[in-house]
This record gives sequence, C-alpha cells and structure tokens, in this order.
Amino acid sequence: MTFVQLIECRTSRLDEMNRLMDRWVEQTKGKRTASHSVVAKDRADSSHIVEIVEFPSYEEAMRNSGLPETDRIFQDMVAICEETPTFTDLDVVRDEQLYAATARRFFELAPGQGDAPPFNDVFIEDYHDHDPANVQDVIGLDALRREVEVWRGGFDFSFTIEDQIAQGDRVCTRWTFHGRHKGDFLGIPPTGQDVTMTGTTIHRCTPDGKIAEGWWQYDRLGLMQQLGALEPTEL
Repeated sequence: MTFVQLIECRTSRLDEMNRLMDRWVEQTKGKRTASHSVVAKDRADSSHIVEIVEFPSYEEAMRNSGLPETDRIFQDMVAICEETPTFTDLDVVRDEQLYAATARRFFELAPGQGDAPPFNDVFIEDYHDHDPANVQDVIGLDALRREVEVWRGGFDFSFTIEDQIAQGDRVCTRWTFHGRHKGDFLGIPPTGQDVTMTGTTIHRCTPDGKIAEGWWQYDRLGLMQQLGALEPTEL
C-alpha cells in the first residue's frame, strides 16, 4: 500500500530549504526509497512549509528514514526552522489519477457499433488530434467522431490498456488494439481477419479534466500487413 509522509515546519528560509532538498536528492542517489516529493508553501502563512513525500510502502519509508544522509539533512532542517518539524504518517486508501481516468474513458467509449458517442464529457469542443497517418490534423469533436466512425465501420474492436503514466497535464497510454475486419476500411473490403495493433497515445488535459490535444504513434504498417493490403516489396 502506498504510504505518504507529511513534514510540516515553520521557516522564512525557503531557499535554504530547497537547497537542502537538492542536497538530499544528490546524496541519496541509489539509496532512497521515496518515489515522489513535493514542497509547498501555505498561501495564508508563507512561513508554514509542508513537504509531501510518497513511498511505495511504510516499510520503504522506514528504510529511507534509516539512511544516515536522511538524518543529517533532517538535523540541518531543524536548524533553519523556527520550531521542530512535525510528521504525519498516512496510508493511502485511494489514489485516483483523474486525467488518466479521462484518457481511459476514451478507450472505453471508442469501440462499438454505428455512430460515435458525443464525447462531450471527455474532449473539449476544439480538440486537436495529431495522427501521422492523417494528411491533416483532426480538429474539433465532429471531426474526431467521424474518425472514430471510420474505425467502427471497419472493425469490431476493443482496446487493452497496457500502461498509463500521468505527469502534469499529460497522460501517456500504451495500448493494444484487438479487432476483426468486418467492413470497408480505407478502401480495403472486409476480410474477416482478426488483427492486433500496438500503440501509444499522449493526451493533454485542461484544468477541468477534459482532453484538449492528442498525439498518436501506432503500428499502422503492421495492421495493413495483417489485412493483406501490402505487397512484399512494400514491407
């Protein structure tokens, strides 16, 4: 279970605090068990500083606390604080990556029959899609729906989400497409062929949680090969 430690202190020497954190990161390379660290300043009280440190588990946090480098940095932290820092230990019971959930929602909605869903709760109206397979970028929800309908018309398909990484306003999704070629697709008549294709999509999200932009990379050549659309000389 993910474990989070909150370290609160009072200091007006934030620059020195940041230098301490830089030193700790440098000195504990290859040793530390922390996976994420954030230092924040209270808007209502600029001397109130909170450090949020994430660990894979409580046991890993204790290993990290036992490092001599961690103890030395803590003693230096005490020296620049107006009072002894306090610690709060938290076991994470829910960790919802909201942007990642929005990206997953698209991969759940795109498969299906007939007209594409509205997608209004997933994308902004002037969504911008970058796909190297298209001559021009797809811009706007209506254009995106038409793009999805091309795939719906050609395949019964689904996506398997293999990995997702969220950082800032970006979500990277590694996926596998599974489909059966049931209808015309880019001029290729239906073959009944079962196909798979792997790819990666990066989505940029807005602060209100909708997707504003997308970048696609996927094995289109491999898909065409499975459909028998390529001559051996084209491979």
